[in-house]
Amino acid sequence: MGISDRKQREKAEREKRIIAAARMLAERDGWASVTVRRLAQEIEYSQPVLYTHFVNRDAIVGAVALEGFGELGPILRASVRQDANPTDAILDVATAYLQFAFERPALYEAMFVLPSGLRFAKSDTPQVLRETFGAMMAVVEPFCANSEIATESFWAALHGLAELERHGRIRATHRDERVRHVVAMFG
Repeated sequence: MGISDRKQREKAEREKRIIAAARMLAERDGWASVTVRRLAQEIEYSQPVLYTHFVNRDAIVGAVALEGFGELGPILRASVRQDANPTDAILDVATAYLQFAFERPALYEAMFVLPSGLRFAKSDTPQVLRETFGAMMAVVEPFCANSEIATESFWAALHGLAELERHGRIRATHRDERVRHVVAMFG
């Protein structure tokens, strides 16, 4: 292994440490606590070293968000029961999406709320975002001719439910009923 390979490997390892530290701090203390200075202290590197990996905090949030999409897509796909009819499949995905949002609030916030620099529905959209969107679209397609628009609407409805409930604007006790209403719009 050459020096160049070793340096690239070390750089990738530092990036992973930065991302892991950001996730840990966000989960423990909220995203307001995640600053470049605090991350540098956490991983015992200088701030300039962090800036060689990420141009700013938004880029760190974006890296965390990419990890989140890498987790969410497979969760959505795995949530669909093998013998599920189309209505059950969309219900399974809706339920799994909301469960993800509530079990991983800091990660969800990085993915869908905070500035991240990630571009959705563009030619340069990262593949992991496309795959996660595809996991949602797979269960929406049986219901609609324009499955992209319908999937965006499905996603928006789920995101709205997640955010309203996360911030105490709607009652958690009626989550299942609301999900059934969203699913019924497709049936």
